[in-house]
Amino acid sequence: MSADVIQTIIHFIVTFLFSLLFLMGAATILSYLDRKVQAYAQDRYGPLHYGPAGLAQPLLDVGKLLLKEDLRASATDNPLFWLAPMIFFAPVITAFVVLPFSPYLTGAALATGVIFYVALSSIDVIGVFMAGWGANNKYALIGGLRSAAQMISYELPLVLALVGAVMLTSITAPACSGAQPDLNTCGVGSISFSNIVNAQLNPPWLWFVLIQPLGLLIYYICGLAETNRSPFDLPEAESELVAGYLTEFSGLRWALFFLGEYGNMCIVSAVATAVFLGGWSGPGATEGFWVGLLGGFFGQVVFNAIAAFWFIAKMSLFLFAFLMVRVTLPRLRADQLMRFAWLGLIPLTLFNILLTGALLLIPVDTSLKLIIAGVANWLLLFIFIFGFRRLTGVAKKSEQARQGVPAIPGVERLPAKEAKQLTGAGAP
Repeated sequence: MSADVIQTIIHFIVTFLFSLLFLMGAATILSYLDRKVQAYAQDRYGPLHYGPAGLAQPLLDVGKLLLKEDLRASATDNPLFWLAPMIFFAPVITAFVVLPFSPYLTGAALATGVIFYVALSSIDVIGVFMAGWGANNKYALIGGLRSAAQMISYELPLVLALVGAVMLTSITAPACSGAQPDLNTCGVGSISFSNIVNAQLNPPWLWFVLIQPLGLLIYYICGLAETNRSPFDLPEAESELVAGYLTEFSGLRWALFFLGEYGNMCIVSAVATAVFLGGWSGPGATEGFWVGLLGGFFGQVVFNAIAAFWFIAKMSLFLFAFLMVRVTLPRLRADQLMRFAWLGLIPLTLFNILLTGALLLIPVDTSLKLIIAGVANWLLLFIFIFGFRRLTGVAKKSEQARQGVPAIPGVERLPAKEAKQLTGAGAP
């Protein structure tokens, strides 16, 4: 067996174990922080009794889920019911193959990384719908249908939000610089996550969030919808559907859905970090410095450790935003949710692509192109923020609100003339 084959096997084992342990550890930590952040935001304690500040609570939850009896209703569709958790969770593990935590901690630097990630994110829809259908429960079925409609609707703007960053790699990639650029790659945007990160290192630390802030915001909003997190948690609306498509699941099968949800949060945050925040770039993440100081092997180890630290640190910002959004924003109605995707995000992302492409074709210096494209995108961002209420349909005031009378859900207010006839002329 050649040395290259051995190194490839070692590389695969190291990256696979890192991804698996990272996923398990992140889900455990996020389950604790999710409750703790909500508690602090709502002036409560959260997990408290098991371990210092309740730190042992997530470990005990894992043990409880592993040991809990796997119950199911007698009328479930057994094949669908058994396969749904696995189909939902399998893409989460597979997606870590293309996530570039560092130059070494990347299982496979696929040239089609973005398409691979999008294709895997589509499989989650099948698992969720199978769970709702196989449970043979009306609440679960409605939750599965809601989730399928929601995830399919927001998947399109999620992909389109990444196109602007892909287009930027056509002029910022290292192969496009110098007197003799590489015409095999220059002028064509890359959809490889590793290439997108490298494009943000030349010129140093030109993070695409500076040029495509609107793309980052739309991608993150769609990521909230894809992971069924608040304010897009209609498939799991406890006040309406018990637990949605999870109603009939318990024990380890429920834990797979639970783990997949937090895993999807990590994947959305990792993709946003790689595409918009420069990936592993950060102070000290310089390969040449550490290799020259410590030698080939130890220099690579230190460099990749620092690179992975910066990547995870940037991921943590997005993960914390996931937790804060849950305790900040109210849940949208189903009609507002679909209106926002089809009438708001999709036209806006298409316009962003056309505008970015037109500005990048201006026959001026590359730096000036980027400045013009960045200014235009920031203006679009502010327009989007100020028009958010109208896009979601929450800006329309009802007659009761215009009259200063609070509306009661499910109760229709009578016109003033009819109300006076029923109550009497002088009645309050």
